[in-house]
Amino acid sequence: MKLAILSRSPRIYSTQRLKTAAQERGHSVRVLDTLRFSIDLAGDEPDLQYRGKQLSHYDAVLPRIGASITFYGMAVVRQFEQMDVYTPNTSNGIANSRDKLRAIQILSRHNIGIPATTFVRDRADVLPAIERVGGSPVVIKLLEGTQGIGVILAPDVKVAEAVIETLQSTRQNVLIQRFVAESKGQDIRAFVVGDRVVAAMRRKASGDEFRSNLHRGGTSEVVHLDPEFERVAVQSAQIMGLRVAGVDMLESEDGPLVMEVNSSPGLEGIETATDLDIAGAIVDYIANQVAFPELDIRQRLTVSTGYGVAELQVGQKSDLVGKAIGDTGLRERDITVLTLTRGTTVIPNPRGVRELEVDDRLLCFGRLESMRDLVPERKRRRARPKIKPLPHDD
Repeated sequence: MKLAILSRSPRIYSTQRLKTAAQERGHSVRVLDTLRFSIDLAGDEPDLQYRGKQLSHYDAVLPRIGASITFYGMAVVRQFEQMDVYTPNTSNGIANSRDKLRAIQILSRHNIGIPATTFVRDRADVLPAIERVGGSPVVIKLLEGTQGIGVILAPDVKVAEAVIETLQSTRQNVLIQRFVAESKGQDIRAFVVGDRVVAAMRRKASGDEFRSNLHRGGTSEVVHLDPEFERVAVQSAQIMGLRVAGVDMLESEDGPLVMEVNSSPGLEGIETATDLDIAGAIVDYIANQVAFPELDIRQRLTVSTGYGVAELQVGQKSDLVGKAIGDTGLRERDITVLTLTRGTTVIPNPRGVRELEVDDRLLCFGRLESMRDLVPERKRRRARPKIKPLPHDD
């Protein structure tokens, strides 16, 4: 395999480890500066120039793109995608994870636990927003912050209001989140590669600091995740569109709450804490995908008008509950079940005798009109009770 690592810092730990791991496995690898690419859109085929010369062929590219060059980095990754070069983290996946608001919107839509969060711009909406997330103290986050920068704990409403007003006056976008006190200044970083968590560590804040980032003096220790935390970590990464990701979670009374999904997670802290070869796991995964790539079946299986792919969920009131797949009548309606997902278990090409349970998800290919009839109606939104504004001094 010929692998390109996109990085502006060829000498940092993560880049060096990835390069070494690829070389030890007999792969050809080169570290390329993301900003030295020129995107060539003039020809008949998509192309890239690197340092003024046409880029040679690569089997795969691994993006390690810093927050400061996200826009240009995504454009370069997108061009590699147009050239059919495999990447574990797509340009869309990077875009989803880099925008904190966008990431939380996507995760919340897929029933992933997150801290109660609001996003407002008008000063009059700040106090009701704080009340909706549970009142003070609250965490205020800049949308563009990284490594704990731009994350502020406001102990009371007046401080929160002042901080938000100040940040908004400088045209900064901020999120307001519930402070999860029971996490006690610590979180879990789960490192996802493909469809599994290859390593996990618990990060603890130093002293009175509530941010657990290692860059802010936090400490780390190896942790063995229970199945629920593993499930949430893997699903969060895949929902974002990432196959290599660091998923940060809080241990709350309600289970795992996802704070962030990082598309370029550092290796030094977690390899040191766990003593595992995570760089090697990443390289092995990429090599396997180059040898036997995943296909986007939603695009590849739409072979004629009226046919396509859809995911059907078996609801509590569904007629499918308790029936064997062969007795559901799906085949007679020109619908083929490709995979059955039950919890974290994926069953490809399930047998017709397998009985369906509540919350099973069926990935099906067939006549779209027939599958549309099986999709439950959208739930109507119920109006929330109005929140009285908190009293405050003008």
